[in-house]
Amino acid sequence: MRSVSGSALGLKDTTIGKKAIMAVTGLVLVGFVIAHMIGNLNAYRGREAFNGYAAFLHSMGGLLWVARGVLLGSVALHIWAAVSLVRLNRAARPVRYQVKQNQVTTYAARVMPVGGLVLALFIVYHILHLTVGTVAPGEFRGWQDAYHNFVTGFQVPAVAGIYVVAQAALGLHLYHGVWSLLQTLGANHPRYNVWRKRAAVAVAIGVAGINLSYPIAVLAGVIK
Repeated sequence: MRSVSGSALGLKDTTIGKKAIMAVTGLVLVGFVIAHMIGNLNAYRGREAFNGYAAFLHSMGGLLWVARGVLLGSVALHIWAAVSLVRLNRAARPVRYQVKQNQVTTYAARVMPVGGLVLALFIVYHILHLTVGTVAPGEFRGWQDAYHNFVTGFQVPAVAGIYVVAQAALGLHLYHGVWSLLQTLGANHPRYNVWRKRAAVAVAIGVAGINLSYPIAVLAGVIK
């Protein structure tokens, strides 16, 4: 008889196990992007409020590093599960269809691999830009004046453009991701599907829309 730990380790090698990993890590990441978006709303309240938010995060000390570790682990597992599922699907269908049918899927689902790659590259850029400061245009003042870094960064049209493209990819990724993770976690019934779709649309438009507003507001002089 297999042990519980052995069963768990074996489950990760199955399609169901990989989808479960995708769902759980996706839930963690969705929670993070929502919290991150809400925190950044302090930019509309001005320098003091935004820097106060940055100082609060910095004051968490070890807890902040634990959170970063969980996020990094979730990103790594999410990517691993996604790549593994793609490989399993290709192995199960080694011969491509002569006529590909896309009617039963969505545009968001079809661009998930490309969108995922865009987001992975953007995460690295975002950290280098606003956390480490190695690619920040102009003077980088660290977390002590995060508002300055935020505004001076988005005042450069090319930087703002990178964020706009990334948020478009994030919106599509969130739409399909929330729809799929709710399905994997059990919300898959004709009675719930309409609400599942509404939840996916609300999260995608809400997060991507508000995040898009930041570079636009800086370029328009609303945040300065």
